[in-house]
Amino acid sequence: MNVLSIQSHVVYGHVGNASAVFALQRLGLEVWPVHTVQFSNHTGYGSWRGRVYDGQSVDELLEGVADRGVLGSCDAVLSGYLGSADVGHAVVGAVQRVRQANPDAVYCCDPVMGDTGRGVFVRPGIPELMAEVAVPAADLVTPNHFELDLLAGTTSRTLVAVKDAVAAVQARGPRTVLTTSLVVEDTPDDAVDLLASQDGRHVRVRTPRLGLSVNGAGDAIAALFLAHWLRDRDAGAALGAAAASVFGLLARTEQAGSRELLLVAAQEELVRPSWTFRVEEV
Repeated sequence: MNVLSIQSHVVYGHVGNASAVFALQRLGLEVWPVHTVQFSNHTGYGSWRGRVYDGQSVDELLEGVADRGVLGSCDAVLSGYLGSADVGHAVVGAVQRVRQANPDAVYCCDPVMGDTGRGVFVRPGIPELMAEVAVPAADLVTPNHFELDLLAGTTSRTLVAVKDAVAAVQARGPRTVLTTSLVVEDTPDDAVDLLASQDGRHVRVRTPRLGLSVNGAGDAIAALFLAHWLRDRDAGAALGAAAASVFGLLARTEQAGSRELLLVAAQEELVRPSWTFRVEEV
């Protein structure tokens, strides 16, 4: 399978395409990366160098790929951090071009906008673009809990409220929603939940809460969820596989005391996870 991955990239570390591309490749998918930004390192360090690309640069790269006559073999488009609103419009334009060449191609949108505790950390206009343009064009979306509430215009603290927020997002267009970093009233203090929702069903995986904070895990799980979902279109199976791999990566990273996700050193977790977790319908 071929995946067009349009998101940020860093020279040092593993976020955006520097996280998603290797994860997809390790699972045997061919990846065509397009970078929306190229920074020296992720912004969590507080300082970085590099630049944000505009929508025209994305359009030009896609035009060059189209010239090769291969867009019809693209099975999926994956997008993450966008950097600017015009890049978002270019992403949706790319999705439309791919679908014209291959009507069976799907679009997985990771609506990167913010997180609990940090709030919104993207540029002005990005949340509106996600809600009004990118998410309605998507087949799959992978928000964290904060982003789910932002898209739905609500504050969900119970599983019932989360399901309502998911339904509100699905009403915009996406069939499948993966909610990460989910914490509701019945989530134990030492755990974190992930919820996959598709065709009226909701399945949950609960993993232990680890004592680390690294960037790039969300980018990895979006890519892994898409990769596993593409194989049989089963959200539950994709959730179980992706959650196990990401937990393994994070556990290995914590053990090493690393500031960066040990994506390469712990790559066996991508294909043969050390942990498995129960996938339960809720």
